Amino acid sequence: MLIGKVIGSVVSTRKNEHLVGNKFMIVEPLKSFRENRIVAIDNVGAGIGEYVLVAGGSAARIGCGAENSPIDAAIVGIIDDATGLE
Repeated sequence: MLIGKVIGSVVSTRKNEHLVGNKFMIVEPLKSFRENRIVAIDNVGAGIGEYVLVAGGSAARIGCGAENSPIDAAIVGIIDDATGLE
């Protein structure tokens, strides 16, 4: 997931059956999110400034128990102690 600005739309008459009825928009990521920042679902209660474990892709959906949701990044753990993080 990312944060961006909608700048246009796309029309597709032939598409996967699960996508029928959905609108497709062209999104330009904000400059600060073009680097390596992501937006992740958090269902473990992480706070600002904490180091976390993040799962991506299908592992993110499975980790959240939301296999049919459009999630591609999820916080699956809060790190209590580690060396070499900074």
